[in-house]
Amino acid sequence: MAAEPPAVPGNKAAADKPLRADARRNRDALAEVAAAVFTERGIDASLEEIARRAGVGIGTLYRHFPTREHLVEVVYRREVEGLCAAADELAQKYSSDVALEMWMQRFVDYIATKRGLSTSLRILITTNSTLFSDTSGRVSQALRQLVEAAVADGTIRGDVDASDVLHALSGIYSAPDTTEWRDRSRRLVSLLMDGLRFGAAKAG
Repeated sequence: MAAEPPAVPGNKAAADKPLRADARRNRDALAEVAAAVFTERGIDASLEEIARRAGVGIGTLYRHFPTREHLVEVVYRREVEGLCAAADELAQKYSSDVALEMWMQRFVDYIATKRGLSTSLRILITTNSTLFSDTSGRVSQALRQLVEAAVADGTIRGDVDASDVLHALSGIYSAPDTTEWRDRSRRLVSLLMDGLRFGAAKAG
């Protein structure tokens, strides 16, 4: 994937201020729902719909996220953090090759959200936000640890480089945005995994 750019500065002071438990729940619910709605409808999705689906009023949304771009920034950070945390969680629960495959399937969901946010992400590139400098390299590092573990275990072939796998996955982002895009992308991940397993030390 192309290097992840250097978001609007956002209301960082407000974001850093400790929240009451109910306010934290509202904020988390808004971010979770926004990720789903932006993925479904794109960046022009109605903020009123996001608030309604999160079970709060539009005023609550604006108290947490003064601008659409601020909401986008929080959603994007949340998606990156979730994807990176999944690498450790999956590695602890599954064999190295299965953990890698499940993480790559999760990567499809991450890309789907990123596509939904694409317009605002391009706007954020031109601002002074630390969004992209904070998250740059974290996704590739998460993939690298999974690939290297699978190579070391012999569950994927030994000549695999994590950067090549990321390059292959990056093609998903530029694929035509059709109704079957996500299903097709998941099939491509399965095919990629078949290739990574072919010739592995523990194959068969």
